[in-house]
Amino acid sequence: MSRTTLVEAPAEVAAAPVTARRQRPARRWRRLVSPVVLVAGWELAARVGVLAPEKLPAPSDVLAAGWRLSRDGTLAVHLVDSLTRAGAGLLIGGVLALALGTVAGLLRLGDDLVDPPVQMARMLPHLGLVPLLIIWVGIGEPLKISLVALGAFFPIYFNTYAGIRDIDERLVEAARTCGLGQAARLRHVVLPGALPALFLGLRLAIGAAWLSLVVGEQVNAQTGIGFLMMEAREFSQTDVVVLGLLVYALLGLISDLALRVAERRMLTWRRGLRAT
Repeated sequence: MSRTTLVEAPAEVAAAPVTARRQRPARRWRRLVSPVVLVAGWELAARVGVLAPEKLPAPSDVLAAGWRLSRDGTLAVHLVDSLTRAGAGLLIGGVLALALGTVAGLLRLGDDLVDPPVQMARMLPHLGLVPLLIIWVGIGEPLKISLVALGAFFPIYFNTYAGIRDIDERLVEAARTCGLGQAARLRHVVLPGALPALFLGLRLAIGAAWLSLVVGEQVNAQTGIGFLMMEAREFSQTDVVVLGLLVYALLGLISDLALRVAERRMLTWRRGLRAT
């Protein structure tokens, strides 16, 4: 009896990953059901007159506006400028947050000197700082990049700090006992332990960055998706306004999916709870 159990158990364990891989395509298709139903309902409501075109045009009209702006190159110009601002702000805010979060998380002196002012600044809505930022950096590109950097800074800082502080101290002591030096402990214990929280911070930071960019590009901008939406509003082009919102949503979705893929590949060692 025991021999039979020992033989059958590995087969069951080996079959589990195969079953999970077979279920993934079905789950992907299932996740598309609700968005497709929402878009179809939106299209139907617009076509039968429930939704006024000047208030919320049909999805087909929004796609037609996108195709029109794509053909003449207008959408590409605004999109490149928005991506450039978002990338620069994320890089500046992310690097600064990662450095300060690491210092505050690893060093007691860094915690005492860095964390209190950051905690105080966290209580200020960064979008409410626009008037002060205009005085400091003007109304040009530095304003827009500064807003994105501020939006990205706090999620990355706090998740870096929390990720380091949540590492089990017994793991660090075990690494020290095994003869690992400080650099090796940082590489093999601290970094892997903090990576899940860091990825969460990056995902939150990207969402905050796009929100900040929407506001920044509506202040004396000449290009960008936010400027395109403001210009369309002046001419009552609701389809272009909705198109701009969809572009922001798609950019956020694509960046979040890219981070999920990177997280899955870099954290292959982690086995979390799976939904049933």
